[in-house]
Amino acid sequence: MKTVLLIRHAKSDWPHGVDDFDRPLNQRGLRDAPEMAKRLLKRKIAIDAFISSTAKRAFTTCTFFAEAFDAKNNIIKVPSLYHAPPEIFAQVIAAADAQHASIALFSHNPGITEYINELGVARLDNMPTCGIFAVQAHCKHWQEFATAQKEFLFFDYPKAI
Repeated sequence: MKTVLLIRHAKSDWPHGVDDFDRPLNQRGLRDAPEMAKRLLKRKIAIDAFISSTAKRAFTTCTFFAEAFDAKNNIIKVPSLYHAPPEIFAQVIAAADAQHASIALFSHNPGITEYINELGVARLDNMPTCGIFAVQAHCKHWQEFATAQKEFLFFDYPKAI
């Protein structure tokens, strides 16, 4: 079995003159990211790798999660996850280290919502900021993930309390 957690970056700021790539988290994002990381930690899911877009808001969100899991050394930066279309998610997952049973990907809309909907286990209109969507696939190798039978595990987001 292989588990994928798809996590959209936390709420970000829109400071004047700052490039989209360099946008930081706003106050709500700085509050939600560690809180959602704690909620995920309570689910007792081991995460072997934290794979993140290199954009500031996604990488900062990823760092909060990795810190909560005491796994800051398990962060992998993947520049192609910045505004990635669904096929990039599939490629990143297929290329994951074979030793990993569970990975978390941190990225952006609209691609993350589109990829979730392509998985065929649930339908989302919009992945909210700092939302977590978890799916498990009946396969032994990441290269089989795309075609493997999948099960929806859970969907959580800050306002779901």
